[in-house]
Amino acid sequence: MAKIKMYSTPTCAFCVNAKAYFKEKGIEFEDIDVSTNQEAAKEMVEKSGQMGVPVIDIDGKIIVGFDKDAIEEELKGEKNPENSE
Repeated sequence: MAKIKMYSTPTCAFCVNAKAYFKEKGIEFEDIDVSTNQEAAKEMVEKSGQMGVPVIDIDGKIIVGFDKDAIEEELKGEKNPENSE
């Protein structure tokens, strides 16, 4: 199973959509609120090179924004039979 970290804020609509997407697909992820965790915010900027959220880290691959296609592409190789077509 892929290790997924999502750097987000509670007021970000794209973050809310990304969280709903992961929950709907039954995909576990670690949600990191960068509005209250300055160390995580710094880590996010180091990984992505920017301040915008969400930033999604899938096994070290960084996806900036809620890009469903990019997320699905990264998860393709994972054992997740309910998502295979």
